[in-house]
Amino acid sequence: MNRKNHWESVYETKSVDQVSWYRDHLDNSLQMILNTNVSKDAAIIDVGGGSSTLVDDLLQHGFADVSILDISGKALENSKERLGQKSESVEWIEADITQVSLPENHYDVWHDRAVFHFLTDENDRRKYVELVKKSLKVGGHIIVASFGLNGPKKCSGLDVVQYSPDSMHHEFGKSFELVKSISETHETPFNTTQEFIYCYCRLTQN
Repeated sequence: MNRKNHWESVYETKSVDQVSWYRDHLDNSLQMILNTNVSKDAAIIDVGGGSSTLVDDLLQHGFADVSILDISGKALENSKERLGQKSESVEWIEADITQVSLPENHYDVWHDRAVFHFLTDENDRRKYVELVKKSLKVGGHIIVASFGLNGPKKCSGLDVVQYSPDSMHHEFGKSFELVKSISETHETPFNTTQEFIYCYCRLTQN
């Protein structure tokens, strides 16, 4: 199955607020980013943030260097249309996170809600972690949200990997210091609930 074709089909056939992971605002993500105390000119990348409103909230809080990466061009277009002229201040990256090349030692904050748990292949997870270590500054912050151990085993017809804070930290390894983890009960648009866990780590060495 072609990953890109799958996600383009999802965003072509479903409205933004009719996918299970939709939230009006990613409150926990935003608060964790604010709690890093990075400056307003910090370089922030949101992986899988195509149609998410996190970019709106980051711009509203004055962050000036925001990049949004998503495999789906349609998802990115949704956000560009929503933001209008404000979209010109954002870097939009249409790419598969396991194949993309990103600038080295560049980002202060890496955020990912619900991409990493789709990487069921160990080699894909290794590529992801190596990319983070390459493109995140030493001392930089990474926030990853994924399905918890009591969360779904599949999403959008695809298998996922469930995580605890410890198993998530294990995937990233000793170069990352686990600073904080929280759990979230996400209410879907279909009146069901999903367990997410958020892990916030700092990169201590490349």
